Parts: sequence; structure tokens; C-alpha cells
Amino acid sequence: MAEHPSLNTPALDCVLGFIRVLEAGGGSAELRPFLAESFVLVEAPHLLAPEGSTRTLSSVLAGADQSSEVVSDQEFSIRRTTCEGGRVAVEADWSATVLLDLPYWDRGETIRARTSSVFEVRDGRIVSQDSYDCYFRGSS
Repeated sequence: MAEHPSLNTPALDCVLGFIRVLEAGGGSAELRPFLAESFVLVEAPHLLAPEGSTRTLSSVLAGADQSSEVVSDQEFSIRRTTCEGGRVAVEADWSATVLLDLPYWDRGETIRARTSSVFEVRDGRIVSQDSYDCYFRGSS
């Protein structure tokens, strides 16, 4: 599992540690050290959330604890990162096995998305994430 960040953790290391914990199926206890109290996740509209969403720390952590009931075997293949000060942009391919029926995917199928996220890191913690996910329909 990734080491917990400290005040001196470089922004990229903090974000990549966070992603490794997500990939390993970490719940709220494992993700919490990476996120600031004021953390906000903004998701642009996508196939599974056509209206998009804005979530605070508490709802993100609650969702992390429930994610193991929805997907398993998460994998992030990092394509590119770009850093400027405390801002980190990550482009990745994500996949996971679906554990229940979802719109467009049946239990046991692989769900895939191309993701781009922009993170803001301050004092060794992620304060925000703006996420742009492009899901591929069906199992291919």
C-alpha cells in the first residue's frame, strides 16, 4: 500500500499514492490521509452520471467504502502526468470488473474509461479533483 503523505510530500507523489490506493480497492480509512478536510470532487457529466456531480470529503469517503460492492480489480494505466506547483493533471486508462448489473454493463463484465483529472494539492493533501471520464459502452 502507498505511504501516507506528509506536508513535504511532492504533489505528484501524493496524487500517485492516492491513485495506487484507489486501484488497490482502498476504503475511506486508506484514502483519508491523502485528502484535505475541505476536499471537493467535481465530476463532469459522463455516461453513468449524465448531470455530473460535486461531492465533498464525507460523500467521497462513503462512496469509497461502497465501491468494493460495485467493482473489483481496478486498474489505472497512467498515460501522462503534468505538474505545475500544486496542480497535477493525470491522464489514465481505467478498468474494473463490474460486480452488479449497471446501465450498459452486466455483472462480471469489464468496465473501461479514459480519464483525465486535475488535482490541487496543498500541504501534502489533495484539496480538489476535477474529473473528466469517458466511458466505453459495453464490454469492449
